[in-house]
Amino acid sequence: MLIGLIFILDMTFGFFIESRDKRQLTHLFGQYIPPELVDEMAEDPTDFSIDGENREMTVLFSDVRGFTTISEGMDPKQLVELMNALLTPMTRVIHKNRGTIDKYMGDAIMSFWGAPLRDPEHARHALDAALEMMDELKIMQMEFKERGWPEVNMGIGLNTGNMNVGNMGSEFRMAYTVLGDAVNLGSRLEGLTKTYGVNIIVSETTKDSILGFTFRELDLVTVLGKNEPVAIFEPVGHENDLDERVISELTNYKRALREFRLQNWDEAEEEFSNLGQADSDRQLYQIYLDRISHFRREPPGDDWDGVFTHTTK
Repeated sequence: MLIGLIFILDMTFGFFIESRDKRQLTHLFGQYIPPELVDEMAEDPTDFSIDGENREMTVLFSDVRGFTTISEGMDPKQLVELMNALLTPMTRVIHKNRGTIDKYMGDAIMSFWGAPLRDPEHARHALDAALEMMDELKIMQMEFKERGWPEVNMGIGLNTGNMNVGNMGSEFRMAYTVLGDAVNLGSRLEGLTKTYGVNIIVSETTKDSILGFTFRELDLVTVLGKNEPVAIFEPVGHENDLDERVISELTNYKRALREFRLQNWDEAEEEFSNLGQADSDRQLYQIYLDRISHFRREPPGDDWDGVFTHTTK
């Protein structure tokens, strides 16, 4: 009987410690990650740390386009309702795909994958979240229209790289967040989505981390605050799901881009013109036609590397 009592007390104490630890984890991370990840962390507390460390991770930035105009046309109560109606389902999608919410910045969301729990598939999970967020946005656009709210559009940028992650802040307020050049690049990529007329832009490091998915190279650029050029890409779809029309378009586009970078302006212009006639809504083709027109007047020179420099966010 004594042995049985000791066993019960031991089990009760263990449960108490486990519950206390889980409550502490929920207090620390509950606002950032979904409950199921808190459960995983409680099972193996050695698998994460709130101390600063450097990891390869993937960061996601999303932002509502033209938010200033939207906010000016709504009263404060309506605006709060709209933001809550927008951010809640987007957060749900990020959590569903094992993402960590870093912060809300007005109409923008910053999130990341690969911490506090390590995730070998962080780039894939981040891309899955981005694609699902755009699907969710289509549903929300219809709901907003029924409520008489303005149409909301969004851009998303993804980058994969080494980032500093940890609990940072002051004695008054701490936040579990990421810092570094790779984080800043993710923000810059989101800012380019409107320029190129696409919903999602990913870096080459993100693209290379995801197998079985097709991407369209948009450009080779330098962004504000960085000197090294980076290739930027638009996710197209799973390799096995692409129809012949999309495959043909991508093939023709690659040929057009190759001719452009070789400074074969006539051939490139013909290819981009044909692509634009087949898909007049795609802003990208007109971008290159405009550049060709510019380079005919002001040739870039033999040492041109094909890089376009963006000087704004």
